[in-house]
Amino acid sequence: MPKATRFSFDGGAATYVGTAILGILITVFTLGICYPFAVVLTERWRCKHTFIDGQQLVFTGSAVGLLGRWLIWLLLILVTLGIYLFWVAPRLQEWKTVNTNFAVPVAPISSWAPNVLAAS
Repeated sequence: MPKATRFSFDGGAATYVGTAILGILITVFTLGICYPFAVVLTERWRCKHTFIDGQQLVFTGSAVGLLGRWLIWLLLILVTLGIYLFWVAPRLQEWKTVNTNFAVPVAPISSWAPNVLAAS
């Protein structure tokens, strides 16, 4: 059976483990408050190594953009003794998905042309 080439992933174990450990440390040492920074770190790694139809993905979300929501979600998780996690998981996945795009391809160098009006 031929190998599917529409989707590909080129990430390695060493960089994955390093990124995951850094994300865990950020989360643990801040008691979960800086979890959005860990999410952005891991999502950027995942997108950097993911290709669909030869196009690389890029993660455009920022930790600061998620921080406000995360603090509210964290408070609701604590108040409801963890029950609100059932609502946070899909909302977090939605935020990740909305902030994932295809990388803009770089124009080839040969498409550059000098400004002929400036030379006149």
